[in-house]
Amino acid sequence: MNRRVWLFTTILLLAFSRVSFSHPHVFVANSLSMVFDDQGLAGVRVKWDFDEFFSSMIAGDYDLNQNSKLDKSEIALLKKEAFANLANFKYFTFIKIDGKPFDVQYVRDFHATLIEGKLVYEFFIPCHVKAASNFKEFTVSQHDTTYYTYVGFAKDRPVRIEGGAVFEISHRIAENPNETYYFGMMHPVEVILRFRLKK
Repeated sequence: MNRRVWLFTTILLLAFSRVSFSHPHVFVANSLSMVFDDQGLAGVRVKWDFDEFFSSMIAGDYDLNQNSKLDKSEIALLKKEAFANLANFKYFTFIKIDGKPFDVQYVRDFHATLIEGKLVYEFFIPCHVKAASNFKEFTVSQHDTTYYTYVGFAKDRPVRIEGGAVFEISHRIAENPNETYYFGMMHPVEVILRFRLKK
C-alpha cells in the first residue's frame, strides 16, 4: 500500500468509522470566532491547528512541489480528499440555538496552510441567529464522536468575538455534564454564547 492510499484510508477511518475503541490518533487545537453582522450572529469562523505527525503526513502527500507551503491546486486536492468527507459528520461541530439542535450541513471559505510545518485548516460555518430584546443562547462544541480525533480548545484565545458592537454579548466555555459521547466516557466542552440587542 503506497503512502497516498494509506493516508486516504486513514482519513476515511477518521471520517466514517462509527465505532472505535482506540485512543485519539489525530490531535486538533481549535479556535472559534463568533462572527456578528448588523442583524445578529452570522456564523462561526473555525481554525484547526493539527499535531506535528498528522501535519507531516499531509505535507508529504499534498505539498506536491515540496516548497513547504500549500498552493491553490494542492489545497483543492486536499479539500477533496481529506476534508470534504467530514460533511457526513457535521465537521465535528454540534450547535444548539436556544436548546434546539442546528445541523451543520455545509461550510464555506475553506483554506489550508502549512505554518512552520504545522497544518492549519480554516473555514466558516454559516448559522444566522437574529438578535432580539431577550437573550438568545447559542452553544457550539467540536468533537469527534468516534474519539479517533481529539479536538480541544487552543490555549491562546480559544474564543473570539468579531463585530457585534450593537449587541450585549457574553460567552463562557464549560463542560456539559448532561451529554456524553464515545460510549458515555466523554463530555462535550461547549462555548455558551448569549447575546441581545443593547437596551
